[in-house]
Amino acid sequence: MGSGRADNSTPLLFVHATIVTVTKKREVILDGALFTKDGRIQEIGKTANLLPRIQAAETNVQIVDCTNGILIPGLINTHAHLAQSLLRGLAENLDLHNWLCDAVWPLEANYAAEDGYVAAKLTIAEMLKTGTTCFLEAMLTHGSGVDNVVRAVEETGIRACLSKLIKATETNPDLKLKDARDKDVESMSVSSAFAAYQKYHGSFNDRLQMWFAAGTPRGSPSAAHAAIGETARKHGIGLTMHCAEAPKDLEIYRQYYQCSPIQFCRDTSLTGPRSVFAHVVHPDPSAGDFELLRQSKSTVSHNATSNLKLGSGIAPIPDMLAAGVNVALGTDGAPCNNTYDMFREMHIASILHCGARQDANVMSAYQVLEMATINGARALGLEEQIGSLEIGKKADIVLVIPKGVGSAPWDAEEVATGGIDPVTALVHGSGVRVDTVLVDGCILVEHGDLFHLDETAIVAKAQESIVGIRKRSRVGARNHMSLKLI
Repeated sequence: MGSGRADNSTPLLFVHATIVTVTKKREVILDGALFTKDGRIQEIGKTANLLPRIQAAETNVQIVDCTNGILIPGLINTHAHLAQSLLRGLAENLDLHNWLCDAVWPLEANYAAEDGYVAAKLTIAEMLKTGTTCFLEAMLTHGSGVDNVVRAVEETGIRACLSKLIKATETNPDLKLKDARDKDVESMSVSSAFAAYQKYHGSFNDRLQMWFAAGTPRGSPSAAHAAIGETARKHGIGLTMHCAEAPKDLEIYRQYYQCSPIQFCRDTSLTGPRSVFAHVVHPDPSAGDFELLRQSKSTVSHNATSNLKLGSGIAPIPDMLAAGVNVALGTDGAPCNNTYDMFREMHIASILHCGARQDANVMSAYQVLEMATINGARALGLEEQIGSLEIGKKADIVLVIPKGVGSAPWDAEEVATGGIDPVTALVHGSGVRVDTVLVDGCILVEHGDLFHLDETAIVAKAQESIVGIRKRSRVGARNHMSLKLI
């Protein structure tokens, strides 16, 4: 572990890499080189051309040999719950509504002191080590503490969009949804979220954005959601919401709001170019939901693993893509995924739809890589800054080295002669290892280790925090029901 964060003024020259640019032309540069300086990508080309020229021009350039490695844009997770890393394994084998009411909400309602900070650091550490350089926090709860999570973002160096939850008390008696977090509902208002936006938006050299997270409509007044949408649009604030996630949700929109899920979002000013709707497993295509998403330039964040684990279903992602909807990728939280690993998420998202549609060509590895990079950047309004490897963009970069039997017979030299496709190696290879991670040109992961964070201390703090949370909430693990513990 290094003694401190790398200075982004240090010029870095990556050489002998297979560079997957994720540009519109889908260019892959073999034996490529990439030069970063002052936090941005300055040049990209062939090693033979770039290496001697940069060495001659830059006296203190640091050379990074990427032989047999693959350079990609940093991965962008458009739906992650930072607080929930502490709850890994505590809400197993439950469908969504029971999962929320009986486990996740009571646990989250009992965060205290620095639990939110501890959870955020644990989540971010995992994301960085698995190649995520930017994320959208899906629902920052009052118990987590905005200050706690902002502090974690500052210290870790990651790029973040933090969405503070705005919600009304549940008003649907038929669903019997009891939200333990409603004890703090007064702290989850539009004015509270806007105050956080004014205080923190643009912090840390613009690494941090503040967003709004609208509570899921399950009988709450339409006017409450319209107030969120109108305030966000008035001030240019990004907005996210869980939408049509569970099988019952489509029925709820129809019964309580007399419209489809995306019609509701349109009518309450929630749609727009910086709107991210998570899940959308149960939209209503017959009501024009896909066209409304496309026209408004809204994004759907696909969370394949979470939707499968909670029994929510399979989102019609191929149909959305065919309709021109921007689809990005997210992991959701640890209790409904168990990891924040976007490589694993890409693999699941790619193969899931092929099986469900009985069409091996319905979703390619390259499509899900785009969903995890440039589509995610577009969703966050950052397409001109991150999401692809291009001159002038911020140096959010990941070096991946396929190693061992899980990636064999990967060899970069074989790519040019029809060998293993580098994107297939990234998405489907079990031997993929994240070696180096940069954000704003700063090295945050080096040779697979966190560069300036103490991983052992992060884990120890997490183990300490969850003991107190479980004790206060009286919620225990649910995966031992069929096990005899002796």
